Amino acid sequence: MESKSLIDKSYLPKHIAIIMDGNGRWAKEKGEDRIHGHHEGVVSVRNIVEGCTEIGIKYLTLYAFSTENWNRPKHEVDALMELLVSTIRKEVDDLKKNNVKLTVIGDFKALPEICQKEMQEGMDMTAHCTGVNLILALSYSARWEITQAARSIAMEVAEGKLKADEISDETVQQFLCTKDYPDPELMIRTGGEHRISNFLLYQLAYTELYFTDVHWPAFRKDNLFDAILNYQQRERRFGKTSEQVRTS
Repeated sequence: MESKSLIDKSYLPKHIAIIMDGNGRWAKEKGEDRIHGHHEGVVSVRNIVEGCTEIGIKYLTLYAFSTENWNRPKHEVDALMELLVSTIRKEVDDLKKNNVKLTVIGDFKALPEICQKEMQEGMDMTAHCTGVNLILALSYSARWEITQAARSIAMEVAEGKLKADEISDETVQQFLCTKDYPDPELMIRTGGEHRISNFLLYQLAYTELYFTDVHWPAFRKDNLFDAILNYQQRERRFGKTSEQVRTS
């Protein structure tokens, strides 16, 4: 039976985050260069956004480019930036048609100006959409995000806008890139690695983690639905006992 038909629509993760890993290795296995893998990875993005739309996932965050990725060979970084621009140009009309809202988290100003321009236009064109919130993490790292939040909070205290003893978990969250979104309930990493690689470190505190050997260019809706089914079989206790969860 198709995985999709087994999903309990009343117990969906509201927010899914994905580390899209394995593009280069997938391409190498095919005898192609790494850039080919990134191009095929765009097909997977399109397919997974469609899958989220079909079953009613509200937020989807994709780790598209980390701050560490700037250290890759220049020709690969340049090709990735070109791919980002061309993809947004090609996909934005379909995103709008399918009611998908595009947003970005990360060090936006570190991106090349043409990337900033295309991304901003994409965000503006889909700002009214009310379906899936597609959040691209670009030039993003969780340590950068937490450092920026700490600096902003320190400035608030220095300017007398906030007292140190008033700083709470909720205060910190309001200074994160994700302040407008709920924390992910499910994080998927493709490509066979079992780590979170500086991705949403603060927000993943109680997130269910799902790792798969499938490389990102081969990841499709059925793989997504399998991950959601796995999530639905888990008991989320948040520090409580099983008995407390069952009786709450």
